[in-house]
Amino acid sequence: MKDLVLESNRCYLCKNPRCKANCPISTPIPEIIELFKEGQIAKAGEILFNNNPLSLVCSIVCPHEDQCKGNCIRGIKDEPVRFCDIERHISKYYLENIKLEKEAELEERIAIVGGGPAGITIAFILAQKGYKVTLFDAHEKIGGVLRYGIPEFRLPKSIIDHYEERLVELGVKIRPNTLIGPVLTLDKLFYDGYKAIFIGTGVWNPKTLNIKGETLGNVHYAIDYLKSPEVYNLGKKVCVIGAGDVAMDAARTAKKNGADEVYILYRKGMENIPATKAELEGAISDGIKFELFKSPVELLEEGIKYIETKNEIDENGKVNTVNIDGKEGIFSCDSIIVAVSQSPKNNIVSNTTGLETNKWGLLLTDELGHTTKEGVFASGDVVTGAKTVVQAAAHAKVVAEEIEKYIKNSK
Repeated sequence: MKDLVLESNRCYLCKNPRCKANCPISTPIPEIIELFKEGQIAKAGEILFNNNPLSLVCSIVCPHEDQCKGNCIRGIKDEPVRFCDIERHISKYYLENIKLEKEAELEERIAIVGGGPAGITIAFILAQKGYKVTLFDAHEKIGGVLRYGIPEFRLPKSIIDHYEERLVELGVKIRPNTLIGPVLTLDKLFYDGYKAIFIGTGVWNPKTLNIKGETLGNVHYAIDYLKSPEVYNLGKKVCVIGAGDVAMDAARTAKKNGADEVYILYRKGMENIPATKAELEGAISDGIKFELFKSPVELLEEGIKYIETKNEIDENGKVNTVNIDGKEGIFSCDSIIVAVSQSPKNNIVSNTTGLETNKWGLLLTDELGHTTKEGVFASGDVVTGAKTVVQAAAHAKVVAEEIEKYIKNSK
């Protein structure tokens, strides 16, 4: 706590804060720091929660170096203010100690399909307004990617449990292990009296490499592995294909679960790695090794057949990564984890008329979250593809407001 007070005193309390301007959900950072310095933790927590119900999660998993921390004026000549640590302290206190109240008792019933970041955000907003909210989730616990895609060492599951407790206190009904689409259809939800339906089912289908060998017994997809890593026997030497945050999470998890050697195999160089700086540094500190400028061409039981790559500058000055003919090899390992992004499942779309998607299977919506089916809204990764938690929460606020408008106009 003393460290956080010292940290808060380093803030310049800028009149035009660049930290707030570069936060996707416009967190009022100087205002929060002032309240913290005055000891008004509960008030600061309330403001943070009302602005972003997932404030605690975002304080942990946001790419802060691209947002608040990376745009701190103090950081130009000094270390930037670690607002995320202050936010985490305040938001944790608030989430664990408050009892949320409804503004009213309304009759309208709303279905939320998917209990990930977008679904949780909308559930809080609409339940606090007084609507009867039922949250359907295909998993046994809510949280979506927060629970099943981010490892415990990065985001403790107890935090998601606190969110669930607060939702239940607000009267939100949760139906776990319930897949909407094949049996319980959207039309059935409307028939049962739901006035609006929100879809926030995320992206749970792994994207494939489209090369030979992906069905072999030693090959796994990161999004599946991260759901329950303890059930996998990966052996002593593991190689992860991909270099984003999910790849780093999978690699670090494999290392923490007993693998002696874990490698990241990536077709470009270290400077091109798309993972956030914090995730990359975490992987390096955990002893993850890197095999760079190697592109997989086939997956084998003994490892990965690859072709070497290099950077070339074209006539427009653009740097392209190209294969080097004749430079092939085999990287031997016991298990392979593929981590090259995800796409949505089609359980709902294939069982619903009038719900359109784009060529990648993502739901088509307007900027306010309206899908092509009357009364059905969507946002989050199922609309945008895999993005950050804070982006999902920010747009979910807009969509929650639009759902309320739609219900009021439908009376």
